[in-house]
Amino acid sequence: MKNLLAGIAFLGTVAFASAQTITFDNTTFEYGNIKPGSDGTRFFTVTNTGDKPLVLSNVKPSCGCTTPEWSQDPILPGKSAKIKVGYNTALAGPFTKMIEVFSNDPVNSRSIIYIKGNVDPNAADPAPEPVVEAKVLTPEELKAEQEAEKKAAKIAAKEAKKAEKEAKRAARKAAKAAN
Repeated sequence: MKNLLAGIAFLGTVAFASAQTITFDNTTFEYGNIKPGSDGTRFFTVTNTGDKPLVLSNVKPSCGCTTPEWSQDPILPGKSAKIKVGYNTALAGPFTKMIEVFSNDPVNSRSIIYIKGNVDPNAADPAPEPVVEAKVLTPEELKAEQEAEKKAAKIAAKEAKKAEKEAKRAARKAAKAAN
């Protein structure tokens, strides 16, 4: 029985020592005072600070006035992705909205981010946003990026199968030890 418990503890330690880890650039986005009908779109940056691919499985707003958009493609270790959050600025008054982010992070499978602000007809006009030019990828860079994403998806599937096999093996050992 001691060997069984030691084996389970070891497998748990190995599983968590090497994993995907979700981090955010910030967990609350403050809109400030904005005019009704103004742009309610904001972006949260999600970074995988672990060493395995991170997958955002669901992003769930607390109400229908908030609409998130995200990619379900794996986020490779050290890479980042954006969660686009839109708020319906036709609704006047203060707001604080919670958004749940579900991922395959073994420690933080459910993270919470917030948006808050005040839709006020008397708010100052927003300053024009600076124009940021997007980097255009060459065909070679685009192909390399697509290949890296395919590779990450294969690695994630392989890791899931491996973890499932390990769990089955541990269950069989536990069953044998119990008999």
